[in-house]
Amino acid sequence: MNDHLDPTNENYSSEEFDAEKQLRPLSFSDFTGQEQVLENLQIFVKAANLRSEALDHTLFHGPPGLGKTTLANILANELDVGIKVTSGPVLDKPGDLAGLLTNLEERDVLFIDEIHRLSPIVEEYLYSAMEDYKIDIMIESGPNARTVQIALNPFTLVGATTRSGLLTSPMRARFGISSRLQYYNTKLLTTIVERSASILKVPITMEAAIEIAGRSRGTPRIANALLRRVRDFAQIKGNGNIDISIAKIALEALHVDAHGLDEMDNKILTTIIDKFKGGPVGISTLATAVSESAETIEEVYEPFLIQQGFIVRTPRGREVTESAYKHLGKIKGTSQGGLF
Repeated sequence: MNDHLDPTNENYSSEEFDAEKQLRPLSFSDFTGQEQVLENLQIFVKAANLRSEALDHTLFHGPPGLGKTTLANILANELDVGIKVTSGPVLDKPGDLAGLLTNLEERDVLFIDEIHRLSPIVEEYLYSAMEDYKIDIMIESGPNARTVQIALNPFTLVGATTRSGLLTSPMRARFGISSRLQYYNTKLLTTIVERSASILKVPITMEAAIEIAGRSRGTPRIANALLRRVRDFAQIKGNGNIDISIAKIALEALHVDAHGLDEMDNKILTTIIDKFKGGPVGISTLATAVSESAETIEEVYEPFLIQQGFIVRTPRGREVTESAYKHLGKIKGTSQGGLF
């Protein structure tokens, strides 16, 4: 997949992590979009502050790059408490979790990213910690084995997951607040691009901001990543200012088209139209035709193409829609094999 359109931050260098952190909002007032989620969270946070209690355990779920980690940090800031950040795959032993939990102050936030990837043993320990603020630890082994109960300070667990379906039912039931984050529209993303440009001290025109936002697949992380790359082009090929012409040159060089599709997305659509008369075509046949694995097409490329209405899934395979023909500037041929 085109790295510039990757909504995850797995391929980021340390400099890019720092740049992304710099662009993250720190309060509810700075955060753009997700109005319903934000409105509810503000009420819950104010009520918790009023009662001087820990906020109820909170779960954020939705596609990568929409602001789950950012919201966790905002919650800690608004509650005026500390935050400890970790991720599901890192906590492989109960002792790791016990160390984190016992170091939490009262009302502190523990943020676990990719919480669906917690090991089952650690998850079991987390249940009693979430419900009763206690953990039982086994000391020694064999005939001398005994359990010791450790009391914890009341804390808030904030979980983030991109795959909420993989969460176990007992874990999901223990979250008092569950919020799903939605993709952003171009208007909101334009606001985010303009805000990020002002933080990066890069002059940008409204048209250029709309152009970058429109190609960002509804994801703020992609919008900010594209803005940073366009800034590079503006400084080297232009005068440092981002206008519509430099934005188009940069985005073309990055192989990001007007709909936010990259080379591979367009290759999939072109292959279905040119080689399979628009479909239907089976996923394994399509994967062979574009020299990619079927799993990668299903998990990485297909969801966005279906969301944008370029591809439909049918019982007989994948078919392209009228929008795909228009997007690629092709004319739909007459279908073969009819009676008349």
